[in-house]
Amino acid sequence: MVNRALTTALVGIGAAQLLKIPLHYKQTGSWDWKKLFGSGDMPSSHSSAVTSITTYVALKNGISSTDFGISSIFGLIVMYDAMGIRWQAGQTAIAVNDMYEQVEKLADHHPDFAYKKRDKELKEMLGHMPIEVGGGALLGIGIGALSHLTEKR
Repeated sequence: MVNRALTTALVGIGAAQLLKIPLHYKQTGSWDWKKLFGSGDMPSSHSSAVTSITTYVALKNGISSTDFGISSIFGLIVMYDAMGIRWQAGQTAIAVNDMYEQVEKLADHHPDFAYKKRDKELKEMLGHMPIEVGGGALLGIGIGALSHLTEKR
């Protein structure tokens, strides 16, 4: 038997990741298929996953259920983390990458300065802006409701 709540959350993740591709194209005019597996951007797949499962649980078990309470707190923590901590980590990565670029330029002008160039930059797109989290949450609510409505009783 398939766990409907788990499947609903996975569909939430997949739908958000798929939507990132055409939304990126609309914004930039270029197709970037790496968005399918990347973090960050609109809509947040983290938010979509947790709100889809929370919505499904609310509709199936009611908002007074323990499952809904657990899912809600888990969801709030995940969305806070996506907007807060992971966003700040991305901003820190931007600053560190800029710093390394300046050190490289400095090393080019001073041959006696020992510097080993890094193989690759730190990943900068880690978290989400509030609108991306909101977009993922709205998508997740729709997916959770649709999952509940289409479930065989």
